[in-house]
Amino acid sequence: MRLYHNHLSSNGRRVLMVAEQLGLPLDIVNVDLGSDSDRARLREINANGKVPLLEDGDFLLSESCAIMQYLCDITPGQQLYPQDARVRADVNRWLFWGSQHFAETISILSFEHIWKAMIGMGEADPAMVARAEGELRQLGAVLDGHLAQRDWLVGDALSLADIGVVTPLMYLERAKLPLGEFANLMRWFDRLRQLDLWKNSGPA
Repeated sequence: MRLYHNHLSSNGRRVLMVAEQLGLPLDIVNVDLGSDSDRARLREINANGKVPLLEDGDFLLSESCAIMQYLCDITPGQQLYPQDARVRADVNRWLFWGSQHFAETISILSFEHIWKAMIGMGEADPAMVARAEGELRQLGAVLDGHLAQRDWLVGDALSLADIGVVTPLMYLERAKLPLGEFANLMRWFDRLRQLDLWKNSGPA
């Protein structure tokens, strides 16, 4: 299987973490997102023009959460994506929450504090930063409360839910994410950062 990826992508990192946990080898195709030619080649196989993209024979699959689920579904005996309908629904709930709310809000702060200056669009917009920080604190409180009496988001072991939600936190410091006050959240993040699948999948 081949994965089109860029090391700056937290969505791609999700897929790498799952593949490592499952012991699935992936041939990594590095996509330079700053290269017009690389982007053009990517759009030829993914109309969205985004990474990650999984190529498994003649099957092309975009969207990181869908790729994560697919890798689990083709791996017999895996434990990351439980078969029980209610447990799996709970995992899906956190995957959707992470993608729709948590990662989306973090992406605003990442753009304002990191990428905006890199692409020559000037300084961070204080109004945008303030709004996103307020929203992220609300989301952080939800996550922190859920983790108050548990080590993992779903059940008593690592699952796709943890991997799906945690990866945008790779930009905790650089994007100035206002989450340090949430002790349960930070303890969970520190636990995940100690795992080899985190260390081997991208920047610390």
